[in-house]
Amino acid sequence: MFTELEHINSRPDPFQYYTAEALWTDDHISKRMLTFHLNEMIDISSRNKKFIDHSVEWMISNFGLTKNATICDFGCGPGLYTSRLAAIGADVTGIDFSKRSIKYARNVASTKNLKIDYVLQNYLVYDTDKKFDLILMIMCDYCALSPTQRKYLLQKFYKLLNTNGSVILDVYSLHAFEQREEKSVYEVNLLNGFWAPTKYYGFLNTFKYDQKKVVLDKYTIIEKNKVRTIYNWLQYFSKKSLTGELKQNGFTIESIYSDVAGKPFDPDSDEMAIIAKKTS
Repeated sequence: MFTELEHINSRPDPFQYYTAEALWTDDHISKRMLTFHLNEMIDISSRNKKFIDHSVEWMISNFGLTKNATICDFGCGPGLYTSRLAAIGADVTGIDFSKRSIKYARNVASTKNLKIDYVLQNYLVYDTDKKFDLILMIMCDYCALSPTQRKYLLQKFYKLLNTNGSVILDVYSLHAFEQREEKSVYEVNLLNGFWAPTKYYGFLNTFKYDQKKVVLDKYTIIEKNKVRTIYNWLQYFSKKSLTGELKQNGFTIESIYSDVAGKPFDPDSDEMAIIAKKTS
């Protein structure tokens, strides 16, 4: 038992393990995630409906989107952004590796007679000959990736964008990092049964890596017949570090905001959104 507890409470190296796919493809967890996505009043999995409506309106205006625009949403979930953007007649693609979310998104598109290309795939391996005017990556998905994964993804964005195409993504700020604290929690059915449909014992260990500006929420879920560990990594960014990554991968920084709805940049905001253009 002592050895098992030592393992549960052990601190891995930053981004040593990657378990995101297990988080989003598990049948029970993906069902709970979809419920959060579709709750229009909360900011879990997706942002609330009011914010999304405002965000899409701002993007249409800011990027001058029309029915001729080609748009790709990396991590589209159940299509809350893609369906709104397709409604203006834009040519929209959505990528996600949650089978449940993609199925829901396809059903919505069919019901509303929207032509959207939904791809059930990990966006890290997605590839196509199609070119896009705009690539979205929102809800701070970028923060969950390691430096190596982020570099690879930015190279992919560069390849997939048309000349002068743009990418918009959001991240957590250093202000948000400062508010995180290390902790250890143990609960029966941790997070109200989020992790499994039957009884389990859950451990949450939160680790901060001050030098790297990374936080890990490490969940160890002990069920009757199996034990799982989920590593939820989050990278936090300064304005300098975020712009630096994009510039190093061929992008010109257009503007920085506090969110993907165009709120003016505030250094005390918990989030930061950046618009970068593919360098010709």
